Amino acid sequence: MAKYMIKRIVAAVFTIFIAATITFFLMKLVPGSPFTSEKTNEIAEAALNEKYGLDQPVFVQYQKYLGQLLRGDLGVSYKLRKNVPVATIIKDSFPTSAKLGAFSILFATVFGIPLGCIAALKRNKWQDNIIRVVSTAGIAIPGFVIATTTMLIFSIKLKWLPTYGLDKPSSYILPVFTLGFYPMCYIARLLRSSMLETMGQDYIRTAKAKGMSKFVITFKHAMRNSLIPIITYLGPLVAGTLTGGFVVEKVFNIPGLGRYFIKALDARDYNIIMGTTIFLAALIILMTLVCDILYRVVDPRINLNE
Repeated sequence: MAKYMIKRIVAAVFTIFIAATITFFLMKLVPGSPFTSEKTNEIAEAALNEKYGLDQPVFVQYQKYLGQLLRGDLGVSYKLRKNVPVATIIKDSFPTSAKLGAFSILFATVFGIPLGCIAALKRNKWQDNIIRVVSTAGIAIPGFVIATTTMLIFSIKLKWLPTYGLDKPSSYILPVFTLGFYPMCYIARLLRSSMLETMGQDYIRTAKAKGMSKFVITFKHAMRNSLIPIITYLGPLVAGTLTGGFVVEKVFNIPGLGRYFIKALDARDYNIIMGTTIFLAALIILMTLVCDILYRVVDPRINLNE
């Protein structure tokens, strides 16, 4: 296990380096600077670029940024929260995104796993047909369509739920549903396919021949092995959801990390874009490692050292 962990840590550092490098040079391909606007004249823009070192050659800027990154410094915001450290912005906004993401993941798993089981056990029956139609629609419909539609119906027409912020418990309902609906549908379809494949294995037929109850066969044998694809999917899902559903936070005006990222793209606030990207990459790597360990818990036959 120790050897495996060392390999993963080395791979994680290299992956974050690659992600940071690609993001940095892609940003520099965009014309202009964070200070390019109608309100800023050329002299003021040149002075600001010189102050923050943005007038230097791209490779010099890249070298300086890597040096800061190795010291744990993500730089400061150029525009959105001028001169505020990016680490502070992430620290302030991530808890909001994490809370919203945690509820969304809980919603997706609590409803997605039972729906997938029902669809597999009721194969080709009306329950399976309904679940397949709903899950297919949930995967196909974009998140912003679900967000605007639910807001129009439940907030504007019926006036049951608030349209913005997370000030009270009812404020979570629409954002959580919007953010969790797609993964719920995907989990349901993924588990249905996995369970149908598992139910056809020899050891399941052997269990049936031994007279084991349907409950034991389904939940002790079939379900356990069917969860491996779900765990694989949950790794990047958890990371992406916890850092904020960009569209959801924008539509519902939630002050989370996702909304800051969207605003940073519009404002060309390079350091916030870089910091958010690196933070997300690190979180994805961490969640993937957790999922690899969970593989061993679900199926003891899996050897992580191989």
